[in-house]
Amino acid sequence: MPAHSRLLIWLRSLRPGTLPLAAISIIQGSALAAHKQAFIPRIALFALLTATLLQILSNLANDYGDAIRGSDNTKRIGPWRGMQTGAITAAQMRRALWLCGVACVISGSLLIAFSCSGPGNILGFVLLGLLAITAALGYTLGRHAYGYFGLGDLSVLIFFGWVGVVGSYYLQTGHFDAKILLPATASGLFATAVLNINNLRDIESDALAGKRTLAVRLGPVRARRYHAVLLFAATLCLVLFSAAYLIGWSRWLFLLALPPLYFQARKILSEHSTQAMQPMLPKTVQAVILLQLLFAIGIVMSRTTL
Repeated sequence: MPAHSRLLIWLRSLRPGTLPLAAISIIQGSALAAHKQAFIPRIALFALLTATLLQILSNLANDYGDAIRGSDNTKRIGPWRGMQTGAITAAQMRRALWLCGVACVISGSLLIAFSCSGPGNILGFVLLGLLAITAALGYTLGRHAYGYFGLGDLSVLIFFGWVGVVGSYYLQTGHFDAKILLPATASGLFATAVLNINNLRDIESDALAGKRTLAVRLGPVRARRYHAVLLFAATLCLVLFSAAYLIGWSRWLFLLALPPLYFQARKILSEHSTQAMQPMLPKTVQAVILLQLLFAIGIVMSRTTL
């Protein structure tokens, strides 16, 4: 196989389209820190790098785990994966997982070294980092892979929301603020909505392979309603935070991204074929990222009421 073809296959296995979802939670946490005049570029950069590496680790583990379990089969609608096509062997993927895991440990260790002082903080974030690596691997790997029991949505809410936003905020400001749980929850809910579309696309093949995602458990109709609830709840969190804690017109910048997200949600509710979910996945990712970027910009530009 030509070198450029092998590189393309590995790039596809990294799933670059999902990486902005990991980055946006760090961007939001950093924007909130900047709003408090506590933004530290070096810490934000290493938090961004660590979150991205963890997402890559999860993507590679997902490729490996689903291929081993047979979830990535010919009935799957989404893009073909490296191990699914046979272009990447199991041994090669295991080596990639080890390398990425080591990179996560190095980046996370540097992040802790730059931002944490005191044994309590250091120990707490070391344990959190180990938990994040375990969660990234455990989604589809192991006898008790939690993604096969419908717990992937909860994991995404925790790590793409609360851990990403609150953690990056805390590392820069040095304190926890309960108010930021609103945008942190919104970030996690938006990421969960993206996962839900992915699971709606694969609902038939996942059910046949025994992968009991939440979409499989809910069924196609209720999973679509669940998607609408996720988007509504996430938007409500941002509205409540902006109304209560920010001042100025910029706090409503994120509303500019609501129309495309609304129309996509309507289409997801009305379309009943799994094939229709494939083009909706990247469109929803783009709309969610745009909305949250506008929200982060609005935070930095606005004034606080506190």
